[in-house]
Amino acid sequence: MVQRLALALCLGTAFLAPAAAFGTIDGLGQHTEHEEITRAALVRAGLGRETLDALAGKKGTFGAVGAPDRPDRGLLTEAAAHCDGGDHLDIAGYPQDASAAARALEACKAWKLKALGDAVAAAGRIVPEGARAIDAGQIPEYVGCVFDGSSGRAKCDVLEALGLAFHVGQDFYAHTNWSDAAAADQGGPENPPGLGHEGPAPWMDPVAGPGADFPAGLISGCFEGVPESLHCTYGADLLRVRHAALNKDAGRIDRATGAAGPGETPRGAAHGNFARAVAAAIADTQAAFAYFEAETLRVYGAERGALILCAVKSDDPDDCR
Repeated sequence: MVQRLALALCLGTAFLAPAAAFGTIDGLGQHTEHEEITRAALVRAGLGRETLDALAGKKGTFGAVGAPDRPDRGLLTEAAAHCDGGDHLDIAGYPQDASAAARALEACKAWKLKALGDAVAAAGRIVPEGARAIDAGQIPEYVGCVFDGSSGRAKCDVLEALGLAFHVGQDFYAHTNWSDAAAADQGGPENPPGLGHEGPAPWMDPVAGPGADFPAGLISGCFEGVPESLHCTYGADLLRVRHAALNKDAGRIDRATGAAGPGETPRGAAHGNFARAVAAAIADTQAAFAYFEAETLRVYGAERGALILCAVKSDDPDDCR
């Protein structure tokens, strides 16, 4: 995962950056974690090399998955895009109650669901209704996708929306206590309780929809600016649960197998938390892509949907004719 402040400094946009997230560059404490998770998740999904490069990113690029961490994309301070701001402790005087914390995380889930819906909607433009062939004008050939939030060619819009969904889904495990081991010494703002879950959260599965019951005890970290030591306090000198205390943002990941090394943040390094967060993020990304495939077939029918999916996955639309 990445220190977004360091990322912004690297790109000449210091002080615009919010909390850390899975990494999008290789340096400044990052190891392209978003890219590695995405590649590990989709290694058998049938995507062409160039398509996977555009979605996951490659050396010198953010890709669709990394775009929310790109300073010029405008989402660095959007808490819902990174599952930030859902902090709460059951102690007297804590400045955010459990309901407000849950609403922040519900917004994170809603961000993911909307992005997946946007991907399915954009996919329909690849094969127009009533047509039996791919609209070549909706496929990037000589000029690649930009992922700047502006609508353009349909395949680029599909990949951008999938990138938003994958990014926030991955950050959910990096920034919440879902997969953190529960330990006897936990309880305060600098070491909040872990929930000890293995695997992805059923609540974040798009099949569950927006009405699923909120997981008891789920929180993420407060982030109000950098340096974090100057923010997220209350009273005279009391601390909220900060992103800095809860994140599992950094560590090395094998893109072929998804195996994760030791975490490189305090929370990630404890109890194997980084590896569990990575494993859950990979499974979540796989489930999100499977949902996109199933919804595309449901919405557009078997024949048109299969042609659309071929165009989304393939580097050359001629392979789908």
